[in-house]
Amino acid sequence: MRFSAVIAGVGMTRFGRHLDEGLKALGAEAVRAALADAEITADDLQAAFVGNAAAGLVTGQECIRGQVILRGMGIGRIPVVNVENACASASTALHQACAMVSAGYYDTVLALGVEKLYHVDKRKSFAAFSGAVDVEMLAPLLEALKQGGAAAGAESGGGGAGEKRSMFMDIYAAAARAHMERWGTTVEQFAAVAAKNSLHGSLNPRAQFRDVLSVADVLAAPMIAPPLTRPMCSPIGDGAAAVVVTSERSARTRAGRAPVCVVASVLRSGWDHGADEPGTVEECARVAYEEAGIDPRDIDVVECHDASAPAELMAYESLGLCRKGEGGAFVDSGATRLGGRVPVNTSGGLLRKGHPVGATGIAQIVELTEQLQGRAGDRQVPNAKVGLAHNGGGAIGTDAAAMCVTVLTR
Repeated sequence: MRFSAVIAGVGMTRFGRHLDEGLKALGAEAVRAALADAEITADDLQAAFVGNAAAGLVTGQECIRGQVILRGMGIGRIPVVNVENACASASTALHQACAMVSAGYYDTVLALGVEKLYHVDKRKSFAAFSGAVDVEMLAPLLEALKQGGAAAGAESGGGGAGEKRSMFMDIYAAAARAHMERWGTTVEQFAAVAAKNSLHGSLNPRAQFRDVLSVADVLAAPMIAPPLTRPMCSPIGDGAAAVVVTSERSARTRAGRAPVCVVASVLRSGWDHGADEPGTVEECARVAYEEAGIDPRDIDVVECHDASAPAELMAYESLGLCRKGEGGAFVDSGATRLGGRVPVNTSGGLLRKGHPVGATGIAQIVELTEQLQGRAGDRQVPNAKVGLAHNGGGAIGTDAAAMCVTVLTR
């Protein structure tokens, strides 16, 4: 469908370790900030869509997560829809919010993403990721990752996936090795992605990590899953992000800063396809460009799902920012840095801003909205008019389980 929804206000917490704050406190902080930014009150909300992926496993809160969070800040009566869709939970919540507004069911709705992943028992945190694959195929998948790690020279033979770290780092490591073998991509180019995002993250007061790393720093860090060192892997985190979505009619009645329009929001699930055939990212991007009436050359700023450094580099290719196999040369060119042709992850991305799974997709929208409204501070992209968010999660076979590409315009 063609979307006609407006981002009226945004808000988010700082991402990081919030052991003393629960889902309710984190969610309320982001919601209050978004309401204030939109210059409305909670009484103006007609519905809420709340994205969360792992509360059941990490905190034990199941079934009514959104209602619990919102009731804790005095918001009741309105429909609350809980959305769980792996790392794409928040972008799926936004997709649903925009669809309902575009269809005319509501004028003003809330989309919230919230997550707590830090836990004194790290196995609980990593179990959340292990559940984002087909669990009936978990044992053979772990064995394949172990063998792939051993073949790549990992001392542990890939052991520890799902227990000492997210198993997705081993999945990304396998994809990285395949990209290196096929296209000649180097580990230094993956490290350049992490270094670039550390520079961007150092300028973001809400980022989890704000130290600047060089390529040499990234390469010298502890190895997690060859060829991925620690800074090439997104950290777990706690946090929340929220947006107020309004209809174009409602937005016209409000004075204030320039509105940001959601002109495309494309959600797809993975499917079985050949290794060289387009997958979920390519399909979502193709439809999003069509709906928005743009092509990749029109994009001014991108927030990309860099759950690992190789994931960002490969997304350059899948989103059409460069041709297949040229992701390494693209990052080397400086095109994706602040000041480059199309800055990617000006927020610091998942690598530096952090990755509270259920909040990530809307945090991307917060960053893009502020970029398009010229209020991103030291990381501002001059005269940004078109922004793209790419957010996916889960894995089945060789493709993501869920993928969402969103296009915003000023």
